[in-house]
Amino acid sequence: MKLGCCYYPEHWPEELWVEDARRMADMGLSQARIGEFTWSRLEPEPGRYDWAWLDRAISILGDAGLSVILGTPTATPPKWLVDQMPDIVAVDADGRPRKYGSRRHYCFSHPDYRKECARIVTALAERYGNHPAVTGWQTDNEYGCHETTVSYSQAAADAFRKWLAAKYDDVDALNTAWGNVFWSMEYRSFDEVDPPNLTVTEPNPAHMLDYRRFASDEVVRFNRLQVDILRAHSPGRDIMHNFMGFVTDFDHHDVGADLDIASWDSYPLGFLEQYWFSEEDKLRYARQGHPDIAAFHHDLYRGCCKHGRWGVMEQQPGPVNWARWNPAPLPGMVHLWTLEAAAHGAEFCSYFRWRQVPFAQEQMHAGLLRPDGEIAPGGEEAVRAAEDLARLDLPETPAQAPVALLFSYEADWLFQTQPQGKDFRYVELVFEMYSALRQLGLNIDIVAPHARLDGYKMVIAPSLPVLSQELIDHLAALDLPVLFGPRSGSKTADFQIPPELGPGPLQKVLPVKVGRVESLRPGLEEVFEGSAVGRWKEDIETDLLPELSLESGDGALYQQGDFRYLAVWPSAKMAKQIFATMASEAELTVHNLPRDLRLRRAGGYVFACNYGPGNLSLAGLDGLPKNAEFLIGTSEMKPASSAVWQKPGEEAPQ
Repeated sequence: MKLGCCYYPEHWPEELWVEDARRMADMGLSQARIGEFTWSRLEPEPGRYDWAWLDRAISILGDAGLSVILGTPTATPPKWLVDQMPDIVAVDADGRPRKYGSRRHYCFSHPDYRKECARIVTALAERYGNHPAVTGWQTDNEYGCHETTVSYSQAAADAFRKWLAAKYDDVDALNTAWGNVFWSMEYRSFDEVDPPNLTVTEPNPAHMLDYRRFASDEVVRFNRLQVDILRAHSPGRDIMHNFMGFVTDFDHHDVGADLDIASWDSYPLGFLEQYWFSEEDKLRYARQGHPDIAAFHHDLYRGCCKHGRWGVMEQQPGPVNWARWNPAPLPGMVHLWTLEAAAHGAEFCSYFRWRQVPFAQEQMHAGLLRPDGEIAPGGEEAVRAAEDLARLDLPETPAQAPVALLFSYEADWLFQTQPQGKDFRYVELVFEMYSALRQLGLNIDIVAPHARLDGYKMVIAPSLPVLSQELIDHLAALDLPVLFGPRSGSKTADFQIPPELGPGPLQKVLPVKVGRVESLRPGLEEVFEGSAVGRWKEDIETDLLPELSLESGDGALYQQGDFRYLAVWPSAKMAKQIFATMASEAELTVHNLPRDLRLRRAGGYVFACNYGPGNLSLAGLDGLPKNAEFLIGTSEMKPASSAVWQKPGEEAPQ
């Protein structure tokens, strides 16, 4: 795995560039991402390009032995372009234009902005497409960041009408699909359909779901425009994008289909602080990040590229600037995050950023160096990570994991549109099931619902509200344990209740019918073996006896053959019990790991990470490790420490 950093030569006096490049190489870094926010420097006035400074920067980095990932600058259109075309900006759900003065202020649907993007990307690719130091391209930057995927601009409205006409062909078909007879919402033509914002109360959920699908497709089209240009002018270079953590506003599988590498920006402490995690978890893991945040995204984005290639484009090296509170990582965490990325098969891990900038919005965001050029704690840990990685001979391509977890971006849009319970968050449900699998010591692949599942030992679908017969037939032919979580098969593709009720087509292989659902407020809970089961509960009509029941006597889990249906939002205890049973059926070895310990197998190595605030001993832990040859660390693990061992004679433990 290569190590790199995000470098912004335009932020620093040119006399520093040669020394910066030399120090990067001396620290064990071998690549630099540059250029993703440089449009105003590359084209200071309309049609007048200034390439000289970037020519010198790329040459200096290349001469130091660093490969360059060059970003296209389309995330930040310059002021003169916004003044020329003020309607290129996105419009939020409240009808407010996104003003200039930050970033990501464009609308994906604006046709003239797309032309401007094509122009600047073509000029960039023509100049640097065959430069020997440029080995890869990053399209734009962080699609969806700052809630910028869905725009309600006039350009988006025009494009949405065309999208609807292509999908439905006839407006009567749209009226039927959306159920527009309800509340007299019928349209006479596609031109009458507006974006679903600023309605008196909630808009038609089918209208909203189609708008989310449309907005996702606009991201795909926008990205593909750049990919096609880069492939034409820069053959043989990898093309990638840097996705974000817990951002689901567009289908990353669809975008990833056009990429060579899927990458993501890893900020475990910021994500812990900003998202749904409990106050107890936020305190316990404040300086480490939740044990599964980084790994979840590693496995998610590995499954978002058709080639299975992925990397970390931005790795948090110290305190960030954008969360509500921004503690420093525990000593050892930057090293741990780096090794864990390698364990999950990353091709590179790139730290954000090289040197902390002393001005503008990100001046409080740490880098590998302090603003005065002295090495920061994160930089010291990057050096140690480079030394440790040199000891390992990891496979170029990670082996397929035994467990497949199905992730659907459309499911998230559907539940955001009609959650039915304030705290029914699809991503949280998926994450909790992923975490339960990790606590059993299992390797996991997160894949799209349409992925081929041959070769897996068990399959978990936390929830697939729109459930296809093709998927059920595919799973039935594989002869392996399968779990579908609550609300699976509960809707048609048109966002209607299926005529046979939930779980829809799953009833053909598992005879259960959802007669009624209820969402449960905090404190209104059921009990399973002493653990609280809340948020969601379904009443099941079936002749089957439940495999697991709640203390009230109501069924929670039903099984027939290889298929199981879970009728509740499970407690952590319930999820681990279910998955341990399924793993036994699949003849997979599981480990009852301590709360803070995580394992990952890669090649002939086992990686262990201690995310907890206290010491951990691996000796005698559920059979781990025996006759282990430690290459990194020891069996006595301090907080924020990593250990890697190899079992004698074992090439690829799974």
